Amino acid sequence: MSTDRMVHWKDILKRRLATAKKDERTEEEKKTEETALFTKYYTEWKGGGSKESSYRNIPRFYYRLPAEDEVLLQKLREESRAVFLQRKSRELLDNEELQNLWFLLDKHQVPPLSGEEAMISYDCYLKVGEIAGEKCKQFFTARVYAKLLHNDPYGRISIMQFFNYVMRKVWLHQTRIGLSLYDVAGQGYLRESDLENYILELIPTLPQLDGLEKSFYSFYVCTAVRKFFFFLDPLRTGKIKIQDILACSFLDDLLELRDEELSKESQESNWFSAPSALRVYGQYLNLDKDHNGMLSKEELSRYGTGTLTGVFLDRVYQECLTYDGEMDYKTYLDFVLALENRKEPAALQYIFKLLDMENKGYLNVFALNYFFRAIQEQMKIHAQEPVTFQDVKDEIFDMVKPRDPYKITLQDLVSSSQGDTVTSILIDLNGFWTYENREVLVVNDSDSNNSDMDET
Repeated sequence: MSTDRMVHWKDILKRRLATAKKDERTEEEKKTEETALFTKYYTEWKGGGSKESSYRNIPRFYYRLPAEDEVLLQKLREESRAVFLQRKSRELLDNEELQNLWFLLDKHQVPPLSGEEAMISYDCYLKVGEIAGEKCKQFFTARVYAKLLHNDPYGRISIMQFFNYVMRKVWLHQTRIGLSLYDVAGQGYLRESDLENYILELIPTLPQLDGLEKSFYSFYVCTAVRKFFFFLDPLRTGKIKIQDILACSFLDDLLELRDEELSKESQESNWFSAPSALRVYGQYLNLDKDHNGMLSKEELSRYGTGTLTGVFLDRVYQECLTYDGEMDYKTYLDFVLALENRKEPAALQYIFKLLDMENKGYLNVFALNYFFRAIQEQMKIHAQEPVTFQDVKDEIFDMVKPRDPYKITLQDLVSSSQGDTVTSILIDLNGFWTYENREVLVVNDSDSNNSDMDET
């Protein structure tokens, strides 16, 4: 290339650089222009130049939650929720309105009685719906009537069943609103502290808990809350949906304590009763021999009949939350709930995790043999004739009938309805002995019942 031509290009470049204006826009402005240009060219390419983009018609469905430092927005949100819940509460039937509804239903009953129950026809049902008031309209539908219609030859429904249905619905909505008041996050779930506050404030309204000393309240609340979280939060997220709380029977059991004449048997079988809570806490104190408020593995080995195997207890302390190798009351409650409810999927999940040493998601012959060896050793200590593992293994697989003939999954245990028996065989000498002698025990029970009959 000649020298003259090179000089010519240099001059051209110098002139262009000299005349070019310096771009003084910020990065944000450049990005905005780039986005606008992209949108323009993309819209033209799609052929929608002058038309309104369809995405503009999509309603907003996501609203960001206020950040911790946005105090005003947080207060506004809390106040809005409180007003909303108050409005919903006013929409519910109060006691006077429920009494009026019962009076109207009774007034429009249609003879004859069905046994001892008053009945109402569909025509009268609709008439009551028209005069009962605006709040009642939701209950007087064909769907509700059909749901309660059974085998009445005249096509009527029971007034009592319908009224109970209305009462149940009102109670569910009241409880839903009551629980929502403790939902600090406003996301439809309760954290552990939220549920603790709810139950603590509920205690004075439950006559069956009148005898509890205030010093025991914190332990009672911990005991009650633990059952909710053990069964309703299997993934241990630290929160439970309010919907799940309403769907399970635990709240019914808790509110059953409003009954001042609750029988002794009902109290003993109710986890939330004062006798039950005192029993569980009393057991914990009795096991705590050194009175340090925690349980060592040796102390826990005396739990129940004292026949849990050392191998199983080792796994408990390996997998569960401990403090310097000792178990606190909350962890103990999970342990008790698992062992006392071995038929329930949540309890089986807890025990299965302990049995699944290698975290494979299934139990194989090696795992079964590992735990059953400890049962065999205990049998020798108690001078019992050991049972061969081969026989027990075959019985377990016959009971469970797993999809894979060599592996037992948690789902296999749950589906077989034999999970409680299988886990008892593997972790508890007393449980194994009960299973092994089940036929003798059945005969003895039968003989005992017959002798009672003879005496009467």
